[in-house]
Amino acid sequence: MDAEEAPVAAPRRKRADAQRNTEVVLEAAKAVFAESGVDAPMREIAARAGVGVGTIYRNYPQRSDLIIAVFRRELDATAAEADRLADEYPPAEALRLWAQSLARFVATKRGFASALHSGDPAYQPLPAQFLGVLAPRVQRILDAGAADGTIRDGIRADDLIHALSRLADSADRASPMTDVLLDGLTVARATD
Repeated sequence: MDAEEAPVAAPRRKRADAQRNTEVVLEAAKAVFAESGVDAPMREIAARAGVGVGTIYRNYPQRSDLIIAVFRRELDATAAEADRLADEYPPAEALRLWAQSLARFVATKRGFASALHSGDPAYQPLPAQFLGVLAPRVQRILDAGAADGTIRDGIRADDLIHALSRLADSADRASPMTDVLLDGLTVARATD
C-alpha cells in the first residue's frame, strides 16, 4: 500500500463522560456569565459545573474560547428552535414563539456583551454568524406566513432579527414592544 492509499483515521469521538462534562461546563459558564459577567473566575464556573478548573482549561485554553463556545451553543439552540417551531406551528404563531426564544438568547448574550464588544479579534466573526445562522430559518417562517397570508410580504429576516434583538436588549420593556412589532407584521384577517 503506498502513501496515497493509506487509510485516513476517523476523528476521535469524545467519550460520553467528556461530552457530558462539556455540556455541564457550557451550561455553568452560561449561568455564571449571565450573573457575574465574562470576567468571573474560572473556578466559579468549575465549581458550578462540578469539574476541576483543569477540565475547563483543557477544553478552552483561552477565556475567549469558552465565551465563543457558549455563544455558539446558544445560537445553535435558538436556530434549532426556529426550525422546530416552523415545523409544528402556523407561521405567525411560530414567529411569536421564536421571538421569545431569541429574547432568551439575547438575555444570555447580555452576560458576555462586554467581551463581544471588546474589539478582541476572536469575537469578530460572531455577529455575521449570528445572522448567518438565524436569518435563513426566520426567513423560512416569514415566507411561509407571506404565502398563507398571515404575515406581511417583503419582511427581511435580518431586519427583523436586528429589531427583535434590540427590543430584547431593553429588558424592562422588551415583551410589550415585541408584541407591538409582531402585531405590525401580521395581517389581520377579516371575520365573517
